[in-house]
Amino acid sequence: MEDIAVKPLSARSPKAKKSIIDCDIHIPSVREEVMGYLSRHYREQIETFGMRLPSQGAMYLNGAKGGVMQEQKFPQDGKTSSILAYFQAEHLDKYKVEHAILTGIGDYAIQTTPDPDYAAALCTAYNSYMIDHYLSQDRRIKGSVMIPKQDPLLAAREIDRIGDHPSIVQVIVSNGAEKPYGNRFYYPIYEACVRHNLPFAIHVSMEGIGINHPPTGAGHVNHYIEYRMARTQIMMAHLASMIFEGVFDRFPTLQFVIIEAGMLWLAPYIWRMDQDWKALRSQTPWVKEPPSEYFRKHVKYSSQPIELPPDESLFLPLMKAINAEHSLLFASDYPHWDFDSPTKAFPKMDSAMWDRIFYQNAAELYGLPPRSSDTEGATA
Repeated sequence: MEDIAVKPLSARSPKAKKSIIDCDIHIPSVREEVMGYLSRHYREQIETFGMRLPSQGAMYLNGAKGGVMQEQKFPQDGKTSSILAYFQAEHLDKYKVEHAILTGIGDYAIQTTPDPDYAAALCTAYNSYMIDHYLSQDRRIKGSVMIPKQDPLLAAREIDRIGDHPSIVQVIVSNGAEKPYGNRFYYPIYEACVRHNLPFAIHVSMEGIGINHPPTGAGHVNHYIEYRMARTQIMMAHLASMIFEGVFDRFPTLQFVIIEAGMLWLAPYIWRMDQDWKALRSQTPWVKEPPSEYFRKHVKYSSQPIELPPDESLFLPLMKAINAEHSLLFASDYPHWDFDSPTKAFPKMDSAMWDRIFYQNAAELYGLPPRSSDTEGATA
């Protein structure tokens, strides 16, 4: 990576000529259509008592419409087909997105309720709705399996139900959790992921909500900006847990994806894990390699939100330190207010590096076909 030419951070890349893969997409669901996938028992409960899910709304003091960009005007006619047409025009076509990974059709609050049977029913409903109304309507759109992680056996059942669907590419959970994800409690989920060759993805959300623990070790926070800062702390704990509890030794083919937690913080964190492992490795003898090796072999992470250093000379060394050329996945977080435009989020870079981040890394991880576009490479 030493020969990659990174231009000043103030000079953003113009619109790319090649198509891309966007690895973090949130588009609305239509509740009335989702309800059709639930049993009468749950439909009547919802009609009488509402969704009965814990809310993260109190932490989203970040603008109207749940943090969606103000300029995004999703159709309000109650039809998923209208939302899909809008998304196709305003994002897929506009930015030449060859594959879009949906990470937010089902509400992550499903994973915070203490009722695992209800959570399982909702996951099945949202997953089926996603397949019928999005994945089956546009080959570019790929899906993530929402699971009731409160009950790993029910979660594994849902993975087995749809894990072999050709447009399902990963299993997804929220960052907020009852236990760190290295805990053996979650092994049935990883066994199912391995059975279907699906990565396990953690998306920031639901920290301190419902049955999940507070968003920091010091308790709850007062402001949304503090909440955003706390998310990385929790993701750090999950990453360390998965490495030191031996998840990747027990499941050597499992791939782990970090979504929407940033990226450059990973460099000093990996260094710290390696240093402490050398001094304390006798406590975890099953961890045969330095943590940095497990990270290199098993971990991918999305770009949004990108931390850009004030000193532009630091950017390239940090990208090298986190193995970005082979591990970083472009993500826009569409349509949220902190959306990263594919044409503006990154500094200009060498076309080979751009191609890895914006297409090849995700294609390899998710088993997607080579780029179909015949146009020339990215603008450098």
